[in-house]
Amino acid sequence: MINVGDKLPDAKFTVMGSDGPKPKTVAEVFAGKKVALFAVPGAYTPTCSNDHMPGFVNRVDELKAKGIDAIACTAVNDVFVLTNWAKDTGAAGKIEMLADGSGDFAKAIGLDIDLAGFGLGLRSKRYAMLVDDGVVKVLNVEDSPPVAEKSSAANLCSMIDRSL
Repeated sequence: MINVGDKLPDAKFTVMGSDGPKPKTVAEVFAGKKVALFAVPGAYTPTCSNDHMPGFVNRVDELKAKGIDAIACTAVNDVFVLTNWAKDTGAAGKIEMLADGSGDFAKAIGLDIDLAGFGLGLRSKRYAMLVDDGVVKVLNVEDSPPVAEKSSAANLCSMIDRSL
């Protein structure tokens, strides 16, 4: 599992561009920037839609005021689902949606979880991290997918001043 002080591995996400889906590398997302990245087990699932995403949408201005250049969300969902979920949650234009459709990024950082018993297959664990120029400065991983406390926007905001 990735730890504080580690550099994020090379991986590719899929993002929605003006001409449709396009790849975006970890370097393109994180190089030279301070990024608040959070991961959800699945778009449109109850905790993700009702608690986790709204917390970040509501704290975009606070995060930016603390020196965060970008806020991004990743999930093991396809880019079409994440794009529509962003629209439905008010995240569109505020939070960059990084589709990890096959779970390659989640596996590369050791934060994948098998939720096949719930009919969800391979997913990402729920977490929030602060990344500075590709290096993890804060990492808050939940012990259980339905919980969004350690990984909440409020918790991450409270830790930023101490980490930058």
